[in-house]
Amino acid sequence: MKKIFSVKKGFIALLGVAMIVLALASASLGAPDAAVLRMATTTSTDNTGLLDYLAPILKADLGIELQWVAVGTGKALELGRNGDVDVVLTHDPESEKSFIDEEYGVDPKQVMYNDFVVLGPASDQAGVKGKSVNDAFKLIADKQAPFASRADKSGTHMAELRLWKAAGVPEPDKENWYIQTGQGMLDTINIAGERGGYVLTDRGTFITYEANNKGNPPVVILVEGDDSLKNQYSVIPVNPKKHANVNYELAAKLSDWLTSKKAQDDIANFKMEGKQLFFPNAK
Repeated sequence: MKKIFSVKKGFIALLGVAMIVLALASASLGAPDAAVLRMATTTSTDNTGLLDYLAPILKADLGIELQWVAVGTGKALELGRNGDVDVVLTHDPESEKSFIDEEYGVDPKQVMYNDFVVLGPASDQAGVKGKSVNDAFKLIADKQAPFASRADKSGTHMAELRLWKAAGVPEPDKENWYIQTGQGMLDTINIAGERGGYVLTDRGTFITYEANNKGNPPVVILVEGDDSLKNQYSVIPVNPKKHANVNYELAAKLSDWLTSKKAQDDIANFKMEGKQLFFPNAK
């Protein structure tokens, strides 16, 4: 098992995708006797510790060493399009559909879900607690309350943009209250906490954040439970007809394993502070 690195604000702009590719290639050279699978995935599967938990189980079950880079879904799919990884594990169905329609990905399978939640300070200056997500987003915009956005084309960012649209709010951009972090989920939540603002996150990452703050986090769940907040994760092997260098055989084995009863049970059993972070729904 091996995490290569996660990409934070400015990293891609300064070093580019080439550094990710170099890191993945170098890591593969370091394990010549192992069946090495390169995966691009989202920060939420990494920040929560899910991959650190699953990787040794995968190695024991199938002898596959999983190496991954944790970025936003948009960047993960770009790595797949470029043939720089063998498989992606992402959570933006619309972007994934384009990836498959363009024949860069094949044989997609649903793996698990959690849900998005809206966090904010307990003082709740915008008065969103208990509101529908549409009403909450309208109130945040109307009151110009600080809102931290990943602004990185990740699955969470794309979900956020859909929620602004559904609420009838023009997509924020240069507004003073709209904080574009360009960072991963945990860092973006931390910025929201520092600014006394609101943020959209997946529940699994919030549970990790809450645990990091000893159960007393600066921002808490204020809006949850809407059908529009479901957060689906899917595994998609990269199409070997597009990129002959990818290891489709191992990618397909990972896909079959993640959707097997055993791995689905392992995902269900992954908890933090006694709370389940992801819910298997293989399809």
